[in-house]
Amino acid sequence: MTATPPSSADGGVDPAAFRGVIARWASGVSVVTAREGEVDWGLTVNALLSVSLQPPTLLVSLTHDADTTPIILRTKRFVVNVLSAGQRPLSERFALAIPSPEKFAGVTLHRKGSGPARLEGALAALECEVVQVLPVADHQLIVGRVVDIEPGPDGLPLVFYRSRYGEPSGNDSVTLPPARR
Repeated sequence: MTATPPSSADGGVDPAAFRGVIARWASGVSVVTAREGEVDWGLTVNALLSVSLQPPTLLVSLTHDADTTPIILRTKRFVVNVLSAGQRPLSERFALAIPSPEKFAGVTLHRKGSGPARLEGALAALECEVVQVLPVADHQLIVGRVVDIEPGPDGLPLVFYRSRYGEPSGNDSVTLPPARR
């Protein structure tokens, strides 16, 4: 028999229980970047969704209080950098609540014109123009029309599962973390 997860104080699903269950969903990892003036901003994101092929559109989910969220809302532009399996240190760095210049210190990047940063070694970079913003709970769902794509080197993706990173195993597979006992 499966135990029923605990409820929260308001009678809904307990956030910790929800987090534990949603961790069973394997996801890729990206760094979303934005640029305002001469300053680059960025954060690690695994809530990414392809919305449409006609026109190419995607959605990222960002917390209201992330430092990069208001930059994207003001500039109406962002780049999704799809991380490779070897870019775990970048994922960890951009997940930290540290000043933006520290996140980018020593990071090899390039850009198209004066646009947001594109991280070297990423499997792909997708530059987007914001077409819609939907506030939901403590997040902003930002819908972007893809205006430019840049395929990177072929390789394995960085994968996040059970609140841990998958590990590359050989040239063509990733081993997911085992269940915690």
